[in-house]
Amino acid sequence: MSKSVQCGLVGAMLMMTGANAAQLTEWPSITSAIGRDAQIEARVAQIVAGMTLAQKVGQMTQPEIQFITPEQVSQYYIGSVLNGGSSWPGKNKHATPAEWVALADRYYDASMSTDSAVKVPVIWGIDAIHGNSAVYGATLYPHNIGLGAAHDAQLVGQIGVATARAVRAIGINWVFAPTLAVVRDDRWGRTYESFSEDGALVKTYASAYVSGFQGDLKQDGNVIATAKHFMGDGGTFQGKDQGETRASLTEMMNIHGQGYYSALEAGVQTVMASFNSWNDTSAGINHGKMHGNKMMLTDVLKGKLGFDGFVVSDWNGHAQVPGCSNSSCPQAINAGIDLVMVPEDWKAFIANTIKQVQSGEIPMARIDDAVSRIIRVKLRAGMFERKPSQNPYAGKAEVMQDKALARQAVRQSLVLLKNDGGVLPLARNQKILVVGKSADNVSNQTGGWTLTWQGTENTNSDFPYADTILSGIVEAVDKAHVTYSVDAKGVDISRYDAVIAVIGEKPYAEFMGDIAPNGTMQHSSRYPEDLAVLQAVSGKGKPVVTVLLSGRPVYANDLLNLSDSFVAAWLPGSEGKGVADVLFRKADGKVDHPFSGTLSFSWPKSPCQARINAGDADYAPLFALGYGLKYGSSATVGKLEENSSACK
Repeated sequence: MSKSVQCGLVGAMLMMTGANAAQLTEWPSITSAIGRDAQIEARVAQIVAGMTLAQKVGQMTQPEIQFITPEQVSQYYIGSVLNGGSSWPGKNKHATPAEWVALADRYYDASMSTDSAVKVPVIWGIDAIHGNSAVYGATLYPHNIGLGAAHDAQLVGQIGVATARAVRAIGINWVFAPTLAVVRDDRWGRTYESFSEDGALVKTYASAYVSGFQGDLKQDGNVIATAKHFMGDGGTFQGKDQGETRASLTEMMNIHGQGYYSALEAGVQTVMASFNSWNDTSAGINHGKMHGNKMMLTDVLKGKLGFDGFVVSDWNGHAQVPGCSNSSCPQAINAGIDLVMVPEDWKAFIANTIKQVQSGEIPMARIDDAVSRIIRVKLRAGMFERKPSQNPYAGKAEVMQDKALARQAVRQSLVLLKNDGGVLPLARNQKILVVGKSADNVSNQTGGWTLTWQGTENTNSDFPYADTILSGIVEAVDKAHVTYSVDAKGVDISRYDAVIAVIGEKPYAEFMGDIAPNGTMQHSSRYPEDLAVLQAVSGKGKPVVTVLLSGRPVYANDLLNLSDSFVAAWLPGSEGKGVADVLFRKADGKVDHPFSGTLSFSWPKSPCQARINAGDADYAPLFALGYGLKYGSSATVGKLEENSSACK
């Protein structure tokens, strides 16, 4: 164990670039890769000058597609629509790219059929979290936590390019991604949406992802990216989603701000405000909800950081500002929100906002600034020139597929935590028993934000082009040599040469995935069936290889002790065969694909170790940031202490 831990601590020291870098004492000045264009600015000014107040407020309003018709887009001069989690054209989860494009055209045509002096096209935003993940038939890449373990910014950029094309295939050109959270407490239900606890890695990835999505905004495959959630979403107290981030100004600059600096430099055109509050306890200043924080949204983001795109709110996030509701929030607009995501109550919101401008509660200058920013982005993206179906990728289902890239990403994301006795890689000419609930379950390997919001309503039939981890094992070994049992009950272990257990978390998203403040990080306490299946196969004289699917690092000493080899596979997405690529040798006995992934999150050594980050004074993980074994390593983990104590 000592040699293994020493290797991990060395890795952590190499990874802690963010902690060791010179600390910022002021917000940096950022120069965007997408600069001002005099012709665009003149056109923005001309368009805004010719708009009525109702037209301006309509531009600032973003309803959800289930609550607004194309005709209403025209009637109310709506500037944007979105589809939320579990929302598709015609409420059809299996809607084709052609059906998506048809609806996108209807909204676009409606927006260009108003009585405005200059018609302004509607922009449709979508959550493309790990690929075009809300759409049936799209390739699904590993969630960000897995991409972080790959430590490959070029790979992330390629995924951004592929995802952008997949989104253009359904007639949409704006994605609510990437998430740039730097997670401090792994109880947070959105931990898997983060690349790392290391701000330096998030910074590197932010630039690559934004550049992959946007390019120069002039190519057919480019989409508008969103840096989210500004700011401090990953730092909430006890990991509570939408909670309070207790951080100093220095910590906000040097930890939570890291991804935004490079995203803004790469030219990201939209920024989404965060649900969380910010309480600077060290200075005794409670800044309140980010949606109402003028200092951060206007003074910092648009002022010191030089952002000239537009700020979009999160789902009714403005309603959490004191004194606001879904249908009314002058505070958020005055703070710097430009486009308000108001899914259902948009009619009342428009009426109230118009009245608030007329009364002087919201200055007209603030409205003009917001609308100018929205139109600027639309002009930069070439949205006035052609409708969605005129893009060459539109309606083409094959554009949504890049299985080879996703499979590569899976291989690179895997982290080998334990390989005592050099059990891995396995030979192909063996009889393999596969056990565990997640071996043949695409839903478990894709996680939340997949087709549906939570990802829990899906079955394998919802993923026509996906491959389970089991299918990869069968392909590697041959069907005649593989037996699958979910729980290993009644199976004679002695008939097999090795056991592969595929276990893990079930899907969740946002606050539904939060672990309660007194909850434990112990995986087996939430999923006792995983412990039971390992107990059924361990100690029977056959090597046990465990593959854990999870959206966060978890306390798993009991599971590690029942395993000879242990792989953190995160949430690998649709290409489960990438796992078998690394677990098995080639037919000639040589390594097929090596383990290259290393931890981008520290791994806990006790059940209550939820807040564990490299650079902390009391940093003492089981496996440190940057840890990951390679084939040929002689490091051993051995028997670990098991602790099931309750958390306070």
